[in-house]
Amino acid sequence: MSWTIVDSPVGELRLVEQHGSITRIDFHPFHDIAGRPCGERDDAHPVLAGCARQLAAYFAGELTEFDLPLAPVGTEFQKRVWKELSLLGFGETATYGEIARRLGMTNAASRAVGLANGRNPIPIVVPCHRVIGANGTLTGYAGGLERKQVLLALEADSLF
Repeated sequence: MSWTIVDSPVGELRLVEQHGSITRIDFHPFHDIAGRPCGERDDAHPVLAGCARQLAAYFAGELTEFDLPLAPVGTEFQKRVWKELSLLGFGETATYGEIARRLGMTNAASRAVGLANGRNPIPIVVPCHRVIGANGTLTGYAGGLERKQVLLALEADSLF
């Protein structure tokens, strides 16, 4: 397990890999939670360097789809939600209810989808920022609504 830190328009990001796959992207300020080790810093690790390059290209408006080995840690339900999030295209948004329906559930599962969305360990690459409230408003984002707004604006600006 190793990690690196990169600068971005949404602040410093800590990229974490384990066994050759990205397992986490943490927003600054970084919170080390017990049981979530990061290992040693390794700015030259090929997976971390590749992730850093793709994030830089994304933030420059030159990349619309990430191609990285991912291994998010979560429950089976969370992984299903995160997989569905990964299908949201660049600049596309969906509501929590729409994600629930795409998973074969009713709108009643919107809250569970929202909770899984909020626990996404690989934000930006797994685009949880693309999920909005039923009325079209920006709702909760683990990285803060200001970051969510920056990410959505970046994607909207890159489309035109």
